[in-house]
Amino acid sequence: MQISQHLFFIISLYLLSSFTIANSTAEKGLPVSCSEIETVQAWVEGAEFIMGDNNAYSEEGPAHKVTVSGFWMDVHEVTNAQFEEFVEATGYITVAEKTPSSADWGTPDVPPEFLQPGSVLFVPPVSGQSMANWWSWVPGTNWRHPDGPDSDLSEKAHFPVIHISFADAQAYAEWAGRSLPTEAQFELAARNKKNSRYPWGGNELAPGGHHHANTWQGSFPAEHQSEDGHTGLAPVGCYASNEYGIHDLIGNVWEWTSNWYYPEHIPSDNIDPKGPPQEHSISPNHGESVARVIKGGSYLCAENYCLRYRPAARQAQDSGLGTSHIGFRTVLNPQ
Repeated sequence: MQISQHLFFIISLYLLSSFTIANSTAEKGLPVSCSEIETVQAWVEGAEFIMGDNNAYSEEGPAHKVTVSGFWMDVHEVTNAQFEEFVEATGYITVAEKTPSSADWGTPDVPPEFLQPGSVLFVPPVSGQSMANWWSWVPGTNWRHPDGPDSDLSEKAHFPVIHISFADAQAYAEWAGRSLPTEAQFELAARNKKNSRYPWGGNELAPGGHHHANTWQGSFPAEHQSEDGHTGLAPVGCYASNEYGIHDLIGNVWEWTSNWYYPEHIPSDNIDPKGPPQEHSISPNHGESVARVIKGGSYLCAENYCLRYRPAARQAQDSGLGTSHIGFRTVLNPQ
């Protein structure tokens, strides 16, 4: 287990960077149903495209031309059912299920609750509550108990698995004979064949009032209008796929990539880019050389807060920490 010595700061940092299923109605253009998807992966054609964005968050620039070879990508996030199959086959124990030590936290002064197995939960704030209270380390929380120690996976087989660290995601990918996507692969798939602002091929988040991704509608965190039919995580398959046949490339959960984090793009890394090596990774708020890039934003991203539900958006994430809004999917690279 490796967790940054800046972890206590990281938990509150989510708020500066960044439920249950409600009924849906056809009149609002909401998904009629969320169903299991039988296809495992879809082919993403190799392409040259402009990666990054010079007009948003600074870490998304500089926008630059890259070339990415074709690959196969999971059509949806890895689900609880899929991850359970992996655990049953291997006996794997996730980071959140292991007892951390003071050394894991990088400091000897660790509160007792942080020395118990657990993970980080988003806690909807009450009026006037400090942002520091929006995220809580909750002992007993892990992928099997995603909403706290008293929760379970009942009726959540097809929800994205959460509370997964980078090492957990990588272990699953290796077991499946695949790998985690590079940041460039994820962005290419999310930009669709039109190299558009959003995966559905347009430049509007909700064209015609129709929501194509699970995001926060309303003023975060005080008001959630649930126009898309969800107020928290959604099962996979609730929203239409893009032209590649891939679902949920933005919103729902942030997703791990294989890249070490650097606070800007490196234009010279432009042919099947892999990002900086670990020794050159920089993430001041997460500790050097421990942060990976996550992509896609989550259900907590709103128009007034965390505009990272765009293919170009990226964020640093401590590689040893999973939360209630981070998941992953895998890719298969042709030999």
